[in-house]
Amino acid sequence: YCRLTGHAAPEVFHTNEGHAGFLGLERIAELCDEGLDFDAGLEAVRAGTVFTTHTPVPAGIDRFDRELVAQHFGPDAELPRIDVERILGLGMETYSGGGPNVFNMAVMGLRLAQRANGVSLLHGQVSREMFSGLWPGFDADEVPITSVTNGVHAPTWVAPEVFRLGSRQVGAERTEDAMTVGGSDRWDAVAEIPDGDIWELRRNLREQLVLEVRERLAASWRQRGAGTAELGWIDGVLDPDVLTIGFARRVPSYKRLTLMLRDQDRLMELLLHPERPIQIVVAGKAHPADDGGKRLIQELVKFADDPRVRHRIVFLPDYGMAMAQKLYPGCDVWLNNPLRPLEACGTSGMKAALNGCLNLSVLDGWWDEWFRPDFGWAIPTADGTATDDDRRDDLEAAALYELLEQRVAPRFYERGQGGLPDRWIEMVRQTLTHLGPKVLAGRMVREYVDRLYAPAARAHRALNPDTARESARWKARVRGAWHRVKVDHVEASAAPTSTAELGATLMLRVRVDLGELAPDDVEVQAVSGRVDSEDRITDAASVPLKPTSGPDEEGRWVYEGPLALDRTGPFGYTVRILPSHRLLASPAELGLLAVPSEETGEGAGVLMR
Repeated sequence: YCRLTGHAAPEVFHTNEGHAGFLGLERIAELCDEGLDFDAGLEAVRAGTVFTTHTPVPAGIDRFDRELVAQHFGPDAELPRIDVERILGLGMETYSGGGPNVFNMAVMGLRLAQRANGVSLLHGQVSREMFSGLWPGFDADEVPITSVTNGVHAPTWVAPEVFRLGSRQVGAERTEDAMTVGGSDRWDAVAEIPDGDIWELRRNLREQLVLEVRERLAASWRQRGAGTAELGWIDGVLDPDVLTIGFARRVPSYKRLTLMLRDQDRLMELLLHPERPIQIVVAGKAHPADDGGKRLIQELVKFADDPRVRHRIVFLPDYGMAMAQKLYPGCDVWLNNPLRPLEACGTSGMKAALNGCLNLSVLDGWWDEWFRPDFGWAIPTADGTATDDDRRDDLEAAALYELLEQRVAPRFYERGQGGLPDRWIEMVRQTLTHLGPKVLAGRMVREYVDRLYAPAARAHRALNPDTARESARWKARVRGAWHRVKVDHVEASAAPTSTAELGATLMLRVRVDLGELAPDDVEVQAVSGRVDSEDRITDAASVPLKPTSGPDEEGRWVYEGPLALDRTGPFGYTVRILPSHRLLASPAELGLLAVPSEETGEGAGVLMR
């Protein structure tokens, strides 16, 4: 596009999931045409590439047979000027449990990008664990995958009525700035909107949803063969004054569309409660090839067709954007109950929140990161306690019913002295004030720019052809020599005994063998922190040690540095050697690490208990 329009060539390429990863290969091929070899081209491409993974489960990643990939990238196919074995190596699962004949698109994406991220804080943690095999020896929290939580485009998803209320109360320009630019100072203006206006807006949006649902439900029943005389009951479906819960999304099994049906008698009691009824609008769509998803929809439709409750629970097929734009604003509560931690981020609850809808969700994806009891509810999960899937679903469904019955419905129907649900309205206000600026696409883009795009652009500018060749040669030299790098001996200036006191400082002296490498190629670190019950260091902090002089007669180097005993409780240390170069984005980038062997003695020890 830039070439066609005459724009400047981009500096940063952002590949979302592995599908876009082959663009990195095309860029390498172009650089090879300009005189670089494959390794130097790879370095140049990596510097300016950001990779985002969107799935927290290995099954969600595209994996192809190596022979199929080779067929498309061989000498007589795409990119004939690149050795197909180099391409296949980028997607190879070289870690424990990996498939030897599999080409993994996400693995290729990570190897072609110097910076990578997940799409929520929790998803970043899951991704570091899932891909940790690419960085052997490193703890999961050191794997170079960060996170940028997704956001949504407010002008698309905020109902016009919500925007008009904001414009009337705090000014059109201020409201538009809040929805596009973000910033908590702009969203604080929600405090100026009277309770009565908020509640009137919420009731108006709920009524619009009721009318929309009746129209769509009638159309759905006609498609099922019902005549006009059979559809009179639809005029009584839903009530604009009843607590309305929304649930809409694709229907893979981990979303648990039918969790609400685990105890149908109890759900029926909630729907038909004489004083505090609830009503539920469900919209969904299964993939044509997803037979399991289709069965879940059939189960829900069967329950929603029951004449006893069909005025209180509705399933709308063919879920799409137009339907969603009515559904998000019209609901009072947005329900989300995935299997934790299989929701990478999820954005439907964000869109609902921008319209003053409260979230009721499992602590997964973005909700795990931003939940507060001031503006929503967290469904307890049975992680690690349930013995099987059915038991887990039973426990979590019971927790959902309990929340709806004891917390959510009473809060909605409770009235203050002025006849308004004061505490509910305050939760709506808190949702808009605190979640509003966080869930915006503008906030997300700023994070990408500051944390990923700008560093990638600087790295791209630093890697001219000569620097790219230098980086490739250095990495090849380090990889080839690393097998000889080891920690020979570690000692402390005071014996590491249980009498070591908080606040004391020990001097570490480490003897290392760098083989063919030099101190400029490595960093020797002391790593210390709390020790768990299995003597593993947690909450670790690392400090570099410094070489004291040239190599001794055996070619060994001595490094020294202080170790501060600055934490209470069980405390331990170890040392390690990492590659070091000014062009590395992370010390773990090469996946190379040398640590003390068991024979080294004090190289890993517990200092205090």
